[in-house]
Amino acid sequence: MAEYMKLKPDFVQGDWDHMPDMLTAGKVDMIMNGYEFTPERLEVMDASIPYYVYALQLMARKNDPTFTSWDAVRANHGKIGVLTGSAAETRMREFCGDGAGDNSKACEVIDYDGNTDTMREVETGKLDATLEDTPIASFYAPRFPGLVPVEAPRYTGYYVIYVRKGDSPVLQAINEAIVLMVRNGDLQNIYTKYGIWDKNQEQLDQIAQESRFFGLNKAVATKVEKNVMPTQAVVTTDAREHGWQVVKSYGGVMLESAGLTVVLSFLSFPLAITAGLIIAVGRLYGPAWMKWPLAAYVELLRGTPVMLQLYFVFFFLPELGINIPAFACGVLGLAINYSAYESEIYRAGLQAIPTGQMEAALSLGMSRPLAIRRIIVPQAVRIVIPPVMNDFIALFKDTSVCSVITLVELTKRFSVLSMSTQATIELMGMTAFLYLAMSYPMSVVSRRIERNLGQVSV
Repeated sequence: MAEYMKLKPDFVQGDWDHMPDMLTAGKVDMIMNGYEFTPERLEVMDASIPYYVYALQLMARKNDPTFTSWDAVRANHGKIGVLTGSAAETRMREFCGDGAGDNSKACEVIDYDGNTDTMREVETGKLDATLEDTPIASFYAPRFPGLVPVEAPRYTGYYVIYVRKGDSPVLQAINEAIVLMVRNGDLQNIYTKYGIWDKNQEQLDQIAQESRFFGLNKAVATKVEKNVMPTQAVVTTDAREHGWQVVKSYGGVMLESAGLTVVLSFLSFPLAITAGLIIAVGRLYGPAWMKWPLAAYVELLRGTPVMLQLYFVFFFLPELGINIPAFACGVLGLAINYSAYESEIYRAGLQAIPTGQMEAALSLGMSRPLAIRRIIVPQAVRIVIPPVMNDFIALFKDTSVCSVITLVELTKRFSVLSMSTQATIELMGMTAFLYLAMSYPMSVVSRRIERNLGQVSV
């Protein structure tokens, strides 16, 4: 395409569901990465004519007699993996009845940041099936021999190229390039080379003739849908929601996701504190053989990203036959990661206690473990309250990395809703407010505890 447009392409890496934000912020000039045409996206971006006609293919494990049809997925309450913000997610949530606050959904839809992640999770047994775009299903099929297609593909749609609103010269150049690539057979050659050419692509020529010098505005899109693909329904909206309409429509689901953030934090941090204290005591007062392994544990966890650690627990351990549910992985991963930092905080607190305290306790006949438990640790705990509470507040924000293991906490919910509604400013404000509402009370509690423990009774 760049050759047809006489341009040199500069490819920019980014999260798939954040590419519209990169476009509107001026970081890129176009996005072309399997982005489906949707009326919501058309509200904030201009779209080219289609360059690929996709459908959605359900895939399940080979030789699994349970999930052999779409109806079986619903009847057996299957777990279905989808790409975040994709048409597959929208269609599968509709199929499962997975609306906000709906507790009677027929099957469970789980978001992933990558297509191949969902396919791997089906093979390892964490998911029952995955819904993929047909080019993804075709291209990656040889790499996942444990998967088989379920029934014929459904829900045909378009891949288009998005540009910024009003960028007409670029849009016309893109459309002309697509038309020429269709007529010259270049698109067919590319798709055939990668094994993703199918009969749906035969419609590209007619679509190009209908829309050569236009982007997919609503009128053109409706005409193309009606004339070329009558089985594909067009979902239209009069306008995007704004202001308090967004709060009213999505406040409940945002609160629900904030609740998951709170639960993750309150379950993982006590485990991190307990483990951190044990590690710190072991390094300072334990036998010599214990100190080096504990030091290596701390340095390993502090020296590697928490996201990598979560990936290891969630994606790699199943390859070894160890399947841990996503929620447990989130709690465990955050607890393990923060235990390393807490151990260093407690080690500093323990070292701040004068050595005379231990000597005095031993001279009074206390055993060393009893002196540590009754004399040293209580004083150290009071000293480290400020940094520990600071870590707890930081943990509220760090729960956002759990989105990589399919947990839809507050930040992930913002990302998903922003992608589907394009009400980015309103949703960002709601997200910031909820994080502040969760973290500020902890700051108040921290200061009160410090003040109370700082008082000395005579």
